[in-house]
Amino acid sequence: MRMAVKRLSYLKNLSRPLLVIILGAALLSLGVVSLFLPLIRSVTTPDFVHTLLLQFLPLWGRGLIFLLAGVVLLLFGIWRLSEVVVISLDVKPTSNDLVLGYERALTPPRITVISGGAGMLILASLGQRASSLICITPVQDPVEYYYRASSLLHFEQVVFVAPTPQPVQVEVTLDDGQRFNIKRNISHTDHLALRHVERIELVGAPTAVTGLTLESIRRADVIVLGPGSLFESVLPSLLLSDVSAAMRASKAQKIYICSLMTEPGLTTGFAVADHIRQFERFAGFVPDYVLVNAQRIDPDVRQIYAAANQSPVFLSPEEYEETIVSATDRETTHDLIVEGAIVIEADLASSVVQLTASLDTPGESRTVRVLRHDPDKLAAAITEILRRG
Repeated sequence: MRMAVKRLSYLKNLSRPLLVIILGAALLSLGVVSLFLPLIRSVTTPDFVHTLLLQFLPLWGRGLIFLLAGVVLLLFGIWRLSEVVVISLDVKPTSNDLVLGYERALTPPRITVISGGAGMLILASLGQRASSLICITPVQDPVEYYYRASSLLHFEQVVFVAPTPQPVQVEVTLDDGQRFNIKRNISHTDHLALRHVERIELVGAPTAVTGLTLESIRRADVIVLGPGSLFESVLPSLLLSDVSAAMRASKAQKIYICSLMTEPGLTTGFAVADHIRQFERFAGFVPDYVLVNAQRIDPDVRQIYAAANQSPVFLSPEEYEETIVSATDRETTHDLIVEGAIVIEADLASSVVQLTASLDTPGESRTVRVLRHDPDKLAAAITEILRRG
């Protein structure tokens, strides 16, 4: 009852116009009856007209039926009209023609995030736009990732969930056959910088998946993969068979936030299509949407990353399969089909100044400009995808 009252309250600014419309419809009905009733009585009408007008019933019976039918249709029309939010316009229009379109706000979505500590921190602000935001931590060290994210700031409606009761070891095999535990700092090992991961797998006996993890995937309206290291933060949890099966069965919109830069020893040489293919290879599904940064990178920032054997992950023309013109297309974005996913290029990053400690000389530090996913830009891009339905 309370929900119905709330919905009908959207029509408060239309109460007087609705009363006028109802009165006008009543007078119109009386006029139609006054004009056509003598004609019907004086002219022989076909049988179907006789039946349609219920002339086989007494006059009071016909009136009661038409009255009830009119009330039902009227109430149904008012109920459907309440789907539209009516907002009073207090600003004087600058022209004679002013068209406004509004839709009643939908229920805030349930969002599930699969990422590492930094990625969950970046997306935590989405909790303000969601009915719930559940972050599934990587399997190799769920407690560490949980504390790394949750201890930094307190975010509204954000819940961190470990996918397994105990940590699970994750190992990667590089393209030259070398095998490493993913927790080893591969991306900072110089002699591995030109390598990339060929295979990733869980080590040890199959591990049970927590019920909260599977429930968060089943109930999610949106599942966000990333931002974060593809092989360290995103894919490990998807290697669990129950998790990957739940992802394939889920009807939620699956959005992958592609890395800004390649990772030495992990994704060296990877383009956008290479990132997308890993989901099909190791989890058996392709994300519905992939967000790719299209921002121009300053030469000095690019030079810093190049010195660390990293390059921007941009979409190259040879990767295009099909171009989509979206109904919500903007000049700053365009959609493409790559490996079966809709790829959206947009400005998703910001250049920030970061204080970095020296590994060679403890106690010394220096400031460098780095590129990071911007929380506000990501939230806007994800919200835009949700509007598409």
